[in-house]
Amino acid sequence: MNGRTWRSRVLAACFAVGAAALLAGCDDQLDSGNGRSLQPISQKTLQLMDGIGATASSPVLIRTYKKEAEFQIWKQKSDGQYALLKTYPMCRWSGQLGPKVREGDRQVPEGFYTITPGQMNPNSSYYLSFNVGYPNAYDRAWDHTGGNIMVHGICSSAGCYSMTDPQIGEIYAIAREAFNGGQREIQMQSYPFKMTAENLAKHRLDPNIEFWKQLKNGSDHFEVTKTETPVVVCGKRYVFGAHADGDVSPRAACPALHKDQETESAVAAKQAQDDVAVAELVAKGVKPIRLVYEDGGQNPAFAGRYDVSRPDALVSGPKEIVLDNSGKPIPAVVEVAAAAAARPVAATSTRAPAVDTYKVATAATTPVVEGSASTGSSTLGFVGGVAAGGTSLVKNLFKTGDTPPVVQVFEPEQPIPSDVPLPPRRSASLDAPVRMAAASPVEAKAAEPKPRHKPDALDAALQ
Repeated sequence: MNGRTWRSRVLAACFAVGAAALLAGCDDQLDSGNGRSLQPISQKTLQLMDGIGATASSPVLIRTYKKEAEFQIWKQKSDGQYALLKTYPMCRWSGQLGPKVREGDRQVPEGFYTITPGQMNPNSSYYLSFNVGYPNAYDRAWDHTGGNIMVHGICSSAGCYSMTDPQIGEIYAIAREAFNGGQREIQMQSYPFKMTAENLAKHRLDPNIEFWKQLKNGSDHFEVTKTETPVVVCGKRYVFGAHADGDVSPRAACPALHKDQETESAVAAKQAQDDVAVAELVAKGVKPIRLVYEDGGQNPAFAGRYDVSRPDALVSGPKEIVLDNSGKPIPAVVEVAAAAAARPVAATSTRAPAVDTYKVATAATTPVVEGSASTGSSTLGFVGGVAAGGTSLVKNLFKTGDTPPVVQVFEPEQPIPSDVPLPPRRSASLDAPVRMAAASPVEAKAAEPKPRHKPDALDAALQ
């Protein structure tokens, strides 16, 4: 028996054993004998691999983005660096932006996860699936609960990354061939959104920003090196680009860690450049916001095409709530008044409207993820200053200045009628990810009908 045949049989045995552990998170059940797990990688995708200097057996890395609803497959080239192979539009994800914290919250996890051959489920009732490895060391350090979070088919999500059947068929085949080629673990980087300056400027006052800054540091390490990012969890936080001499406790203080200084310098330079870009956007008037979803989202490519889980939750899309400098929603009446005050006064105007001023509170927002600390040095910082010992533009714009900003409020000549409906009172759900009661496996199965959509030509284009 040659080495490759022996390895293939061992991996097949791991798949079968691992399948039994994947039954709860998305109510997955075994569907034996379907043969879906053996389908080959398409010739079109193999040509794409050849075009970037990779092969079917070369290692794989996964990156996902909830807000953009994208699922990326990266392949390792002959020089050891990774190149983007394909970006799949994600058919469905549930919950809100932010990490998964407890069983039943419908949250799709955010963080760095590890996929092994034993986590692959070739006999899934969701066509095909694999477990992403939640909870990881970071999640366990914070006592996050829940499990069996998967990437699977049928475009239905209750905390999972859901794709179409043709998509998961190809993703599964790509992972299978990488394992057959000798890869032992696949790193999966799960982000709330792409770590662009615009996204960071808009979400700078979100309660999860401290946690997201940690993930951005991991993203920067990958962007700089294009190699798999080393991950250590200690002191209840992520530390990227580091390794320790011995075992590391996720809850205990970090021991002496070793880092490549050339890489760290490049990451710090990228961080400083991104901080400047964020500060410029804030100076131009980009307002802090919070996105609130009815229950997750999907890529626009699938809008109206699939009978997905909770289609009613996708009708209106996420609500964009503009925040003041204390992280609180700005009332609609104030927004309208501010817009009116900003309009130029006509030349024939004989009387300027009276203007009052008020100061915005600058109290810091409490992050949802307790104790999260930013990683890596930053010349500017998301909420800090540009240089030691000086008041910076970023410090003033990111609500940490000594003098609160003054906001002009328009006072109309005529009183606003008392019967004009005011916006609803702010609820606690805006301060934390939505928490939904966990349904029983039977109820979850009944509540999520399988799609009636049949694959068409557009399905092939979206693979």
